[in-house]
Amino acid sequence: MITGLGVLAPTGIGTEEHWRSVLAGRSAIDRITLFDPAPYPVRLAGQVPGFVAKGRVPSRLIQQTDRWTHLGLAAAEAAIADAGVIPAELPEYEMAVVTSSSSGGTEFGQHEMENLYQHAPDWVGAYQSIAWFYAATTGQISIRHGMRGPCGVLCCEQAGGLDAIGQARRLIRTGAKLVMTGGTDASLCPYGLTAQLTTGQLSTVQDPARAYLPFDADASGYLPGEGGALLVVEDAEAAEARGAGQLYGRVLGYAAAFDPPPGSDRGPVLARTVRTALADARLDAAEVDVVFADALGVPEADRAEAEALAEVFGPRGVPVTAPKTLTGRLYGGGAALDVATALLALRDQVVPHTAGPAAPAPGYEIDLVLGEPRQAGLRTALVVARGHGGFNAALVLGHPHGQPEN
Repeated sequence: MITGLGVLAPTGIGTEEHWRSVLAGRSAIDRITLFDPAPYPVRLAGQVPGFVAKGRVPSRLIQQTDRWTHLGLAAAEAAIADAGVIPAELPEYEMAVVTSSSSGGTEFGQHEMENLYQHAPDWVGAYQSIAWFYAATTGQISIRHGMRGPCGVLCCEQAGGLDAIGQARRLIRTGAKLVMTGGTDASLCPYGLTAQLTTGQLSTVQDPARAYLPFDADASGYLPGEGGALLVVEDAEAAEARGAGQLYGRVLGYAAAFDPPPGSDRGPVLARTVRTALADARLDAAEVDVVFADALGVPEADRAEAEALAEVFGPRGVPVTAPKTLTGRLYGGGAALDVATALLALRDQVVPHTAGPAAPAPGYEIDLVLGEPRQAGLRTALVVARGHGGFNAALVLGHPHGQPEN
């Protein structure tokens, strides 16, 4: 059972601020201000507005860790508060942390490399050895909140947020009572952007309203972003025993798979991944009420996703949405934010629309929700994610009470 959400996203700091932005279709895509993007072909991104680590993160950790970890620590604090849980009152070895990471502490690492190349090795700080590391956020959350059960990190790019939640469910099933899970990312620095450009999939369109248009005939790639979401996942009986007041939803099913290498005679595995997640949830395709799409914004990838969804659900068989057009793709934090958004959709019985695209491109047989949110009776939601290099993941979420309350 998911009992707490902590959101720090380009669409807002805080779960409700993010949700208001999503329902209003208020885009956070704008010119990068964390550094001067003028020398780069990509100058637009989604940035967390007004985030300052001071006051949200212990001062010593600000100096010792990267912005990605600062965002993760703040999101974890928010999720704990939202869940109404006091970690110090729970057995420390029955609480765990599993997060998703894509690039680790990119900005921190860049500054230390600058010290090395511009000065000398003794200019490189000792904290470089931990601040860049993919598990840094997991470790710092674990230390700060005394969560000493099985901890880990999943490095699966955009798919990682779903994989982390899938691992959290495994830990719950093997004895953990509470798992902090999800992910954040913060790779908006010269080094980070240069690394991302190597994929050839980023949009170089300079109009914020037209740069990231998944499933649209004018799709030209995606835009990056920072932030994400952390979630408190609990054993249902343990949550009830402690009197958890808020239940966002249930993790019903999960699956992951890997695409074959380029040139293989085998096709993409997304449709099979979705079917496996549905089988894990013991649901038929007709019982899924909404799909939160991966929505890469690259025509070839969009077509493959549209074909997979049509194969599983039938042509235009289920409402499909991609609120990430408001934030950009957040890599390690992206799928976790999609899960938080899907849980809010289940709570309020509304499918948020996809801002930006005008209509699905010809041949894309999907019911893409456009223009405005769509009221609907939602019992289940499917979140789909793919990561660079072949990662595929699917997560099925259910209404906390099985049936909508309204």
